[in-house]
Amino acid sequence: MRVAITGGTGFVGRHLAERLNSEDTVIVSRRTGVQINDVDALAAAFSGCDVVAHCAGINREIGDQTFDRVHVDGTRAVIEAARRAGVHRIVMLSFLRARPGCGSAYHETKWAAEELLRQSGIAYTILKSGMIYGPGDHMVDHVTKAVRTFPVFATVGYRERTVRPIPVEEAVNTLIAALEGRVPTPTVAVVGAEELELGSAVRRIARVAGRQPMFVPVPVWAIRVLARLTEWTMVVPLVAKAQAQMLAEGVSEPAPFAPGLPDDLRPVLPFDDERIRAALPDGRFVLADLRLVRWWTRRRRLNGPGTSGH
Repeated sequence: MRVAITGGTGFVGRHLAERLNSEDTVIVSRRTGVQINDVDALAAAFSGCDVVAHCAGINREIGDQTFDRVHVDGTRAVIEAARRAGVHRIVMLSFLRARPGCGSAYHETKWAAEELLRQSGIAYTILKSGMIYGPGDHMVDHVTKAVRTFPVFATVGYRERTVRPIPVEEAVNTLIAALEGRVPTPTVAVVGAEELELGSAVRRIARVAGRQPMFVPVPVWAIRVLARLTEWTMVVPLVAKAQAQMLAEGVSEPAPFAPGLPDDLRPVLPFDDERIRAALPDGRFVLADLRLVRWWTRRRRLNGPGTSGH
């Protein structure tokens, strides 16, 4: 089976490629010179492939990399390229709570991408996945750096939401099962084995990271303000606006409803110390994580010492 992976150098796509580890795996990403909305380039990359794992996606907008451009236009291009290349199946990694009319561009464009695939006429599987964690993620990574950097950690609201974190190795197991046609329903919810309150998940990460910050509950609107502020100021934001929406409503139940995986494919690994420890990043947040500092450093490098830059 020859597989093309869009977003093949991203978090989940990279882990999938490493697991397949085959000459019959084609990596498609901006880093390999293929833009997600370039139909001709995609069709050339998909040539000879049996199935596409569509893992490309973003959780924040930067410049021309908008949710509409990446999720909607990108998926439309992937579908057209797959049709031209004679691909038999597309497996798309979506989000557990992707849905229309919820006020989050991330959620809504993920849903729009799902709908394009449903209407494509190509065989498909849509994996509506919850929070995936592992080395290089955005969950354990950001929480760890935050608790190493700040003495106070804000938790969302006064009513605990729940999450069901999925180890990336189990997310990859599900992707491979779908690529092989072993997922029986065209749209399926993929959640971790353990459901726990968001605050408990954060405290567990902090403990494994060797930190005990003060946890302070704040209203959802404050988290949204923090998200907007850190998207403006940080290279990789502490929390993005889309993530603020996720934290505000929890990530444990699909919306709209989607059936779960069959018993033999269902994730079984707990959110335990061993797996958290394997995902811990090095270091903490530093000044270089600020956009202004990164811009100034780059400017100084380009201009060289002793120049004014004018």
